[in-house]
This record gives sequence, C-alpha cells and structure tokens, in this order.
Amino acid sequence: MSTQLLLSATYLPPVSYFHAIYQHDLPIVLDKYEHYPKQTYRTRAKIATANGILELFVPIVHGRKEHVAMKDVRINYDHDWQRLHWQSLQTAYRSSAYFEFYEDEFEQFYEKKCEFLFDYNLSQLELILKLLKINRSISFTDSYEKAPSGVLDYRNLIHPKKPSVFETPKPYYQVFNDRVGFIPELSIIDLIFNQGPQSKNYL
Repeated sequence: MSTQLLLSATYLPPVSYFHAIYQHDLPIVLDKYEHYPKQTYRTRAKIATANGILELFVPIVHGRKEHVAMKDVRINYDHDWQRLHWQSLQTAYRSSAYFEFYEDEFEQFYEKKCEFLFDYNLSQLELILKLLKINRSISFTDSYEKAPSGVLDYRNLIHPKKPSVFETPKPYYQVFNDRVGFIPELSIIDLIFNQGPQSKNYL
C-alpha cells in the first residue's frame, strides 16, 4: 500500500498534477535528486491564449555534466524571461473572472530572482496548495531511486508528451472558449484564474 505521493517539482503544474494530489490523500514527496530531464513540465507550462496554447519555458543554466540533480539546476537570467512570462499571463488572463483576485500572489514569482529551479517550483506549489485549500505535508527525497517502494510514483506519468493519466476532464469556462474551444490539461493557473474558489470542487 502506498503511503506517499512521489512527484517532481514542476513549473506552474498542469491540472492533472493537482488531480493526483487531491484524489490521493497522501503526503507529498518531491524528488530533489532525480536527474533533470529535458522537455518536461519541470521547466514549462501551458496556458490558453486567443491563438490557442502558449508554452512558457523557464531557461536553465546548462553545465557540462549530462546528469544534474534537480536540486542543483540553476535558473538562467541572461534574458528577461520573467517579464515576458508575466506579460503573457496578463494578456491571457486579465479578463478572466479571478485574475485580479490572485494577481499579487503570482506576480511575486516574476519580480524576485530565485537561484535554483527546484526552490522556485516549490514556492509555487506551496502557494497553489494554499489557494486551493488543499492541506498536504511536503517532504523531499534524500537520494534517487528509479523504482521506489511504498510510494505512488507520478514523476514520469504527468508529461507534456503523454496523454493525461486521468479521464478526459469535463470542460470549465475558459476566457477564449468561443475562439479556440475548451483546452484540457493546461497549467493549474488557468483553472484558478477562471474558476477561483470553485477550482477545488472541479478537482
């Protein structure tokens, strides 16, 4: 029987990430020692715009080593990606029902610089759990295990190139529904900005 939910620390995680947290009433364990994998939600998020899906990428500092533990991955600030991300979020969600209600909470992530990607993603996760009123303890791995026992391992199940691990979700109102239709599996902020306090009920 699983006693913990093992997850990766991801950037503005997708809705299914919080489906997993909400549906499995288990303490969260974030993997600090997994080798950083490319092209995953650890550095990217999907939002809805008038033209469809827009992917936001957090640039990282690439070292010479092939395998870098997540806890050691540094964010690259050579380009002003924070300003671009925040402008994109404002453009996409300014007209949503709850953007102004949560705006200040999220703007902090685009004003302050955080050295490590893991710490940056962790801070977002803590805020989002608080906004969703989901009470879960968070702890961290102290080593990497490919197939750990006694945990529900979602590290590689929630992936931008894989179908959602959950049933096709029921549509909720999105800002650009009339133009692009309902888009599932976006960042949780799409749900929060559009549904506000009802987001938890949707999960």
